[in-house]
Amino acid sequence: MSDFGVLALLPPLVAIVLAIWTKRVILALFAGVWIGGVMVAGGNPIMGTTQTLEWVVGSVTDDWNARILIFDFLIGAGVGLVYKSGAVHALAASLAKRVKSSRGASLLGWLLGVLVFFDDYTNTIVVGNTMRPITDRTRVSREMLAYIDDSTAAPVAGLALISTWIGYELAMIGRGFTSAKVDYGTYDAWLSSVPYRFYSILAILLVFIVAYTHRHYGPMLKAEYRARTTGKVLRDGAKPLMSTETDLGAPKRNGNLWDFVIPILVLVGVSMVGLWYTGAANLEAYSQDLGWWTELDDPFGVNFLNYGFVDSFREADAATALLWGSFAMVVVASVMLLGRKKMTIEEWEDTIIRGMKQMIFANTVLVLAWSLGTAAETVGTGDYIISLATGSGANLGPWMPLIMFLAAMFVAFTTGTSWGTFSIMVPLGVELSLAFTGGHVNEIVFATIGATFTGSIFGDHCSPISDTTIMSSMFSGSDHIDHVTTQVPYAVTVAAIGAVLYVLFGLGVRSWAILLPIGIVLLIGAWYVLSEWYGKKYGIPHGKVPIYVVEE
Repeated sequence: MSDFGVLALLPPLVAIVLAIWTKRVILALFAGVWIGGVMVAGGNPIMGTTQTLEWVVGSVTDDWNARILIFDFLIGAGVGLVYKSGAVHALAASLAKRVKSSRGASLLGWLLGVLVFFDDYTNTIVVGNTMRPITDRTRVSREMLAYIDDSTAAPVAGLALISTWIGYELAMIGRGFTSAKVDYGTYDAWLSSVPYRFYSILAILLVFIVAYTHRHYGPMLKAEYRARTTGKVLRDGAKPLMSTETDLGAPKRNGNLWDFVIPILVLVGVSMVGLWYTGAANLEAYSQDLGWWTELDDPFGVNFLNYGFVDSFREADAATALLWGSFAMVVVASVMLLGRKKMTIEEWEDTIIRGMKQMIFANTVLVLAWSLGTAAETVGTGDYIISLATGSGANLGPWMPLIMFLAAMFVAFTTGTSWGTFSIMVPLGVELSLAFTGGHVNEIVFATIGATFTGSIFGDHCSPISDTTIMSSMFSGSDHIDHVTTQVPYAVTVAAIGAVLYVLFGLGVRSWAILLPIGIVLLIGAWYVLSEWYGKKYGIPHGKVPIYVVEE
């Protein structure tokens, strides 16, 4: 890695600026990667282009990435089958009988987002596709649906005790302890850090507050008022990233709710068993002194029932488990539809292909986002930000949560990836906090871990080049830039309150049981003041949009 100094910020900043300016995410991401390639090549554009292509190829051929890409295609095929069968509309119709208002639809979207806790990608797909017909019917704007979808993806998955995130998070914490030569349980440290993840907790709470009260501020107030008063869930001239109806065609009218429920349960069940099994295989490899992540001669000979679920989950291969789950979903949905002759072979094959086609854009974004992360790592973006944040020689121990929170926020927002930020920031945060505590694992270490994780999630939550931000726009049928501009004020509000809480931590208030209630009070106060101010500004009393009730 070369020392580019402040120029190390160029790749992600170019991507961010171009994404906002041109509204062309693919172009913006590629430009960011290419700038990084040219920098590494010493300014030679030819060699820089070659380096760019090497990073892209590396992103595609990486084992974990390749499994996620195939998972995306399979989940697209599975969602396509469920949608085409009419099951999603059957579910929407079933829910619509009970949900007859914009408030009910908004709250249901929030609840569904919290319940689909085990994976952020699956969350955006399920919530967006399921809720869109209901929110359209009740005049909830697509911007609001995308916000609900996005705020119950990464923030929820990052907090869940069982999710595709936890294995990776534990590995990053473990790297930090290893570097610091401290022997401490990574799962215990992870669990102790959860109450200090103020941004994630408060972001989920804010969605509930605005969904229930219908009091908004910023561009979202205009979007919701437009939808409620005119019925336009999209603004004039908006360009949704994806329309499932256009890509897959009209769904069948005789949809069955079970065609949705059973494939989704299979997806969740097989994924969970896969997490258990792959974790047990890794534990078995370790027990045979082969080391972590070493492939066994007979990995399918492992009796995973011999290993506890929690222990196995800590060492699970999430990408493989999701791959198994998505494939099982496609198989079960196919058997159900073909076996009952609800689809012909020709319809089935066409739906499979069209469903996968829906994921081409998402996978392209993923590949380029990973490549941008590689470019940023190579030119030293993360290290430069860290050096700015930690360059002081003062005793910064109590202030490490605040420092790592702000640094992780900036790195994640500019790179558009929480996991990439995890890999850079979490081990360093653990090591630095332990250095300031003299190797003692205490509240400073736990708060630093929590702050670093949740700061990284800020970027995944609202960066215009984040994969889950883009996927939330896609599956909610929202214009992407509209989604970003309406969501950012809420995200910044929560981030500012999180920063205040870490300031209080630095001043000596170490208990999360005191800090979190303070944060909730500050959140409610900020929301109230901002909704009142924007309400006056836009001529909408108290920033409260009407509650729309569907007329029978």
